[in-house]
Amino acid sequence: MIIYPTLELMDGKCVSLTRGRLDEPVLWHVDPVETARGFARAGAEWMHLTDMEGLKGGDANNALIEEIIRAAGIPVQLGGGFRTRDSVTGWIDRGAGRIVVGTLAVQDPDCVRELAKYHPDQIVVAVDVFQGQLMTHGWQSPCAISAEDFIAAFDNAPLAAILITDIDADIEDSDGSLGVISGLASRTRHPVIARGTVRSVDDVARLKYIPNISGTLIGRALMARDIDLGEVLALARPTAEPTAEFL
Repeated sequence: MIIYPTLELMDGKCVSLTRGRLDEPVLWHVDPVETARGFARAGAEWMHLTDMEGLKGGDANNALIEEIIRAAGIPVQLGGGFRTRDSVTGWIDRGAGRIVVGTLAVQDPDCVRELAKYHPDQIVVAVDVFQGQLMTHGWQSPCAISAEDFIAAFDNAPLAAILITDIDADIEDSDGSLGVISGLASRTRHPVIARGTVRSVDDVARLKYIPNISGTLIGRALMARDIDLGEVLALARPTAEPTAEFL
């Protein structure tokens, strides 16, 4: 299982959101570029970066994002307000390892399927679920299509992964129920990245044994030092199964 240490950027600073609200960020007094380098030094294979300015339609973080992509030393999976084909391809051209799309995938699934065709294994579709309902526009707008049907619409696209967020678990700041994520993971052939369920090392241990979960994002728990990155990276690595000796 891949651990994606996660940074969320707002106005050039590292933040975490309270209940998904852009107007109530928790500010972390760390340097974003050095923190990204630290992820690589700890042994992370990937990192995830969310541009909160992008969610609002702005580009104030663009220069910083480019610096992080150049300096991190590991591939960067980038999310945050991708609403057009050009915005996706532009950031792939600037070195992003993967792009996460959610609202665009709901509004123009054919566009996302074409992007996946031309950029295989670089497009991640975000599935954000709140009280059983698919949400778009940064968790703000409910969608008429079910999460199951939405996922099925991309069955034949060469996606890198599907990123599933249980918003209920994320905003309640309690032990995340894995029911939503495990249920949806069983409905797709694509690898699934979980978000919103990890607050302790034990949460990572549980995720490791859910079928089709290929990874998890960890942001706030790392920033708050509730989790040690090196420890969870070691925990997430495959363990060798005992083999029988044949005489």
